[in-house]
Amino acid sequence: MHIVITRPKEDSLFLIERLRKLDHIVTHLPVIKIEGLKTEKINLQNYKAVIFTSSNAIKFLNVDKFDSKIKCYCVGKTTEFTARQAGFINTHSSEGTVDSLLELIIRSFENKSGKLLYLSSEFISKDLDVDLTNAGFTVDRVSNYTTLPIEEIDKNTIDFLKKKTPDAIF
Repeated sequence: MHIVITRPKEDSLFLIERLRKLDHIVTHLPVIKIEGLKTEKINLQNYKAVIFTSSNAIKFLNVDKFDSKIKCYCVGKTTEFTARQAGFINTHSSEGTVDSLLELIIRSFENKSGKLLYLSSEFISKDLDVDLTNAGFTVDRVSNYTTLPIEEIDKNTIDFLKKKTPDAIF
């Protein structure tokens, strides 16, 4: 089976490797790239918990003082793994959706115990910070990365796709 992966390379390496080990033909054709945004240094000591809905927010973390024991909420296991690699040790993971993350935070964080920091993309599919605020929490949202379209595709990749039509695109 010929499978095309459209995520950025750093987000796809593990999947590409696994698919190739299963004897699939894999073409990497990223359609977006991830870039960090300039932000002021963040003092995590001003917050009781930090929220990540993507591993990319962790990659572009710009903190002044870092407490590895700060409560860290992650949208899923992959993001939690990245958070642990970055040094967070008090991590909590939801089932991989923003709605499940919202539920986890509401169930496990006392909203009067302090402010939450939500690090996110410039573009989001759901206003987690608004939902948390509506539930009585105090939240600061900082967009520390963005997604940009890939504007040019390698000619060799186009030629290969013309010769070998994909069976699936992820």
